[in-house]
Amino acid sequence: MVRGTLADTYVAAIQHELVELPPDATRVGVVRRPTSWFHAAVDENRPELGPPADLLESMRDAEEDMKMQGLCEEGAHNAAWDQVGFGEAYREYLENADEAQAAVAALDDRLSAGESLALVCYENTEKKRCHRTVLKEFLETQT
Repeated sequence: MVRGTLADTYVAAIQHELVELPPDATRVGVVRRPTSWFHAAVDENRPELGPPADLLESMRDAEEDMKMQGLCEEGAHNAAWDQVGFGEAYREYLENADEAQAAVAALDDRLSAGESLALVCYENTEKKRCHRTVLKEFLETQT
C-alpha cells in the first residue's frame, strides 16, 4: 500500500480557490473552535489537533502586547509565537496529550492506508506562523 499524501493550507485559500489540493484529498480542519463558515470549507474537523486553549490565550495576550508596541499584525503574531515558545509547546502537546495522540494516530493510520489528507486552519503561512505546519512535520515523522 502506498502512503497517502499530506498537504496543508488555510481556509481562505480554499474559499477563494488559491490552492490546488490533490483532488482526492480529505480536507481535515485542525481548529479548536471552528466557525460555521469554516465547516463549509472542510470535510471534517479534529478540534483536538487545535492548540490547547491556554496556549492560544498566552499567544493572543503576547500578540496584543506586541501590537501595543507598534508591531503590525503579522509581526506581532510571529514575535508572540517566539516569545511564548508556541512551536515547542504545541509539539509537546502533540506528544503528551492523550486526545492529541489519539487524533495523530488516527490520521497516521489513514495516511498509511493510502488516504490523502490536507490539514486546514485559518492562518496564511506566507505571512504568519501556524500550528498546522508543526502538525504536518510531526505527522511526517510518524512514518
